[in-house]
Amino acid sequence: MKHRRYWVVPLAVLVLVGAVWAAAGAGASTGKASKTKVTLQLKWVTQAQFAGYYAAKAKGYYDQAGLDVRLKVGGPDIIPEQVVAGGGAEFGLDWLPSLLSARDKGTKLVNIAQVFAKSGMTQLTWKSSGIKTIPQMRGKKVANWLGGNEFELFAALTKAGMDPSKNKGVTIVKQPFDMNLFMKRQVDSASAMTYNELAQVLETKNPKTGKLTKLSDLNVIKMQNAGTGMLEDGIFTTDKWISDKNHQAIAKKFLAASFKGWIWCRDHAKDCVNAVLAQGPTLLKGHQTWQMNEINALIWPNTQGIGIMDKAAFNQTAKIAKQFKVIKKTPSGAYRDDLAKAAVAQLKKQGVDVNGKGWKKAVVKVTAGGK
Repeated sequence: MKHRRYWVVPLAVLVLVGAVWAAAGAGASTGKASKTKVTLQLKWVTQAQFAGYYAAKAKGYYDQAGLDVRLKVGGPDIIPEQVVAGGGAEFGLDWLPSLLSARDKGTKLVNIAQVFAKSGMTQLTWKSSGIKTIPQMRGKKVANWLGGNEFELFAALTKAGMDPSKNKGVTIVKQPFDMNLFMKRQVDSASAMTYNELAQVLETKNPKTGKLTKLSDLNVIKMQNAGTGMLEDGIFTTDKWISDKNHQAIAKKFLAASFKGWIWCRDHAKDCVNAVLAQGPTLLKGHQTWQMNEINALIWPNTQGIGIMDKAAFNQTAKIAKQFKVIKKTPSGAYRDDLAKAAVAQLKKQGVDVNGKGWKKAVVKVTAGGK
């Protein structure tokens, strides 16, 4: 149930995977029944993190837009920026710091829609530890995956007067891709995404009680609330591809259909989970149900409209990225919001609710092992 986390990667050698798909996607439709082929490179393997795109395909939204969309699953050795830059897909999904890093190194990629409006990164502590805030982590063992995933946490610790890069005031522990260190109380705090590792903890027995861990056993410290949240899953493409007017028209159709898929998942969460499970039969329904609810919480409510970049959130992400040397210079031209705005405007004309003002999180029952 893991998802890929590596943000900062060298992009000197571009992966030329799927060139045939890219060539097909770049061409216009040639017949009445034919559709424009495009590929979206996902950040990780099939799971509810990408539910909106699976829904858009299952509900026929891409078909209705005249698009034949291939959803290309990711994995531990697949870097979306490399795939898109190398021509293996027209669109990709990844966290904004990774895109900024690639652009800083000369790979001309541009964010065209910011689907996740909030950060899902948290730090967990046991309620019994008394650690409720970042400043209270002084002198404690704090775990994170590192490898480019530490910046939100490090920014929060730095803000609280510690120097995590030098283990001054706090001891940083490299966290494996499971929650065993935390469950065994071998660290005081561990990193967790709201939609993944937090669920893993709740799906596991608390060694102290012998029963499933409860939220009441934990303190969940959100980086978004700490003021150091960074933007995650955004849709990007290359500067070169999107400079073509015909490609801009394709992108608008793709975004409108994708947004419509996410809106359907907002309003039909259970059905959307089933759509994801249909694509990943080995996935666990309980875990995916939790994930769907938490993913929706990163998107909704959205005052500007789904997919439209919040300038302040972008600037905060860029500031933290520069502070921790993910990038050397302040980014320029790293995103454009005209295509997302056009897609949102189109949906509004159709009477579609693009803001989800009344959306509220559901109460999801945790199941042992995520089953």
